[in-house]
Amino acid sequence: QVQLVESGGGLVQAGGSLRLSCAASGRTFSRYGMGWFRQAPGNEREFVAAISWTGGSTYYADSVKGRFTISRDNAKTTVYLQMNSLKPEDTAVYYCAAEPYGMGSRGARAYIYWGQGTQVTVSS
Repeated sequence: QVQLVESGGGLVQAGGSLRLSCAASGRTFSRYGMGWFRQAPGNEREFVAAISWTGGSTYYADSVKGRFTISRDNAKTTVYLQMNSLKPEDTAVYYCAAEPYGMGSRGARAYIYWGQGTQVTVSS
């Protein structure tokens, strides 16, 4: 069992930055691939970024590539999402998730544990 708790969301002006954290409980955290997803009102949940269990492989949605960076610290059982050059269209609830294959996946169906989400609002 892995429990995930996101933090770091908030209100920021366009062009600003935020760093999201996802703290995980459970001894097997280091074996899980981790992902960030987001959901805006009226939209489906969409993939943002993912990272393999070693941190050696990362994947990004085209809409955030070059602006967002996913990373993890297995010793601290935490995964991060550094978000720079934020745009109003980045406004959403951001969720972190864990998948047991360890590879980091773009597909939400691979993930079996989800956090409660943290709100990110980018004003224009």
